[in-house]
Amino acid sequence: MAVGPTCSEDNAAAMKVTRLAGAIGAEVSGVDLRRPPDAELAAGLRRVWLEHGVVVLRGQKLSSDEFLAFAATVGQPVEYPFVKGLEGYPTIIEVKKLEHERVNFGGVWHSDTTYLQRPPMATMLLAREVPPPGGDTLLASQAAAHDALSPGMRRLLAGMRCVNSSAKADTSRTREDRIAEAGKADRRVYEAEHPAVCVHPETGRRALFMNVAHTVRFADMTEEESKPLLQWLHAHQCKEEFTCRVRWQAGTLVLWDNRSTQH
Repeated sequence: MAVGPTCSEDNAAAMKVTRLAGAIGAEVSGVDLRRPPDAELAAGLRRVWLEHGVVVLRGQKLSSDEFLAFAATVGQPVEYPFVKGLEGYPTIIEVKKLEHERVNFGGVWHSDTTYLQRPPMATMLLAREVPPPGGDTLLASQAAAHDALSPGMRRLLAGMRCVNSSAKADTSRTREDRIAEAGKADRRVYEAEHPAVCVHPETGRRALFMNVAHTVRFADMTEEESKPLLQWLHAHQCKEEFTCRVRWQAGTLVLWDNRSTQH
């Protein structure tokens, strides 16, 4: 894609990084994404993202085209399996909660679409409209959660695999409203196995890769046999010391690493 002149050299010089919490998250200021960043700025943003797992950029009043242009500097945008995208933008879906709705979309701890054979490496959200109070998003470092395990638990999990399903009841309820409004005709069940501990392909860090929304059992084990260990792990994965909180404002853009975080 050809890109015209940008002011990203000025952006690179002005970029400031502030940690959100000890284990995860950074807020980046001094960057305007209305024009795609050049290679130097894109590389700088990626370094911050890989180091902190979550990047927050404020004041990004982007059009859908500008939003996609920035996404393309991170990776290849893909479609969500269950909800249709915006008209003309199939890879962009609305994440919203209307006044009459009682369950928020994606409102349980999870990594996105781990029931796919190749889950997306990243997720990006841009706030258009937010409520005066509430609506915050918590994110948890699964690398920090792994590192905090005992040596014995790390050895146990190193050889295990997790079975993930799109039909797990808790998360299915969180997307019912969006499916009713803009669901795709294909409602098939997706299922995939992934290692319980993944090695990040860019940083080399190990991270837990199971979640309460999609993981149903360990491979070669029954759900009943898997349940006690999974319950313990799910409680461990979202301990406060592994988390950061994002308070949304209109124009807040958040990019997180789906390979090593939950939200």
